[in-house]
Amino acid sequence: MKTLDQKLARIRDGAYGPDDFILAAAQDGDMALGVAAPGPLRPEGRGPAAPFRTRPDHLQSMADMVRQGVVDILLSSASNGESLSGRGAFEGSVVTLALRANDTTDIWRPRGSSYARGPSRPFRSVSLEAVRSFCDLGLYSITFNNDLDRDLDSLECYARFREEARRLKFRHFLEVFDPNAPSNLSSEAIPSFVNDCIVRALSGLTTAERPLFLKIAYHGRRALEELAVHDPALIIGILGGPAGTTRDTYELLAQASGSGARAALFGRKIGLAESPLDLIALMRPVLRGELRPEEAVRAYHAKLQELGVKARRPLGEDSAITEPALQHG
Repeated sequence: MKTLDQKLARIRDGAYGPDDFILAAAQDGDMALGVAAPGPLRPEGRGPAAPFRTRPDHLQSMADMVRQGVVDILLSSASNGESLSGRGAFEGSVVTLALRANDTTDIWRPRGSSYARGPSRPFRSVSLEAVRSFCDLGLYSITFNNDLDRDLDSLECYARFREEARRLKFRHFLEVFDPNAPSNLSSEAIPSFVNDCIVRALSGLTTAERPLFLKIAYHGRRALEELAVHDPALIIGILGGPAGTTRDTYELLAQASGSGARAALFGRKIGLAESPLDLIALMRPVLRGELRPEEAVRAYHAKLQELGVKARRPLGEDSAITEPALQHG
């Protein structure tokens, strides 16, 4: 059995322990960024002229994560998931393949584009029937903007997706993005607005229709605890957001897990790290409380030094908490 299924079962049975925290490597950026998705060829090579890693590089990096076996989920695009599956990457592995099941316009970020500035519109490239032969789990995303017509359209599209998913026995987890173009909504109201939209959207669903777990932005302990306490049956996962510092990565794990989150899905925080596998390897000790976030940063830098890899930031700078939601934790 895959570790994801084992952990979900224990969480639902009320037997959760730190080792049951679900980790996912979100490597589906090609459905948002295109050529730039795999990241710069060198960590220090940034800017518009920086060379990017290739798709074969990206596939190899994902295969290495699967082989390492620390994450529970590898999230990719359908094309990359098919390629990895065809190579046998998941055979005998504890890691579960998940595919990005839709690509709403607020994640369309080609270089020079402005698509993501307009209110999110639902869209889906993926055919569930086409991918079902090699994958039975997908990430579906939705964005509420306090715009009645747009939000209603998004909910109707989600309902059609669920119907197709149920027919094909395709499981999903639900990503609820923060508003990307909010209408008459202050920034202070966004955490409670998102929490209410989640509860409202799921209240009309039976157990068979509901997502396995959520993926949402971390807005601090208060907002996360509110949702976790309101409905203990909801399994809440947090998204990684910007790459930030290494301290941001480990601090987010510590604060979110302590506030009721049971999963984390990291994209840029992993993909843009100097040594993604070594960054991942230190996540479990942080979750178990064996290392404090600041200690994990020092351990990561020691590993980079051992490997002869130049750190993108000096240790002191990389030990700083820079993300506002984490600074008051």
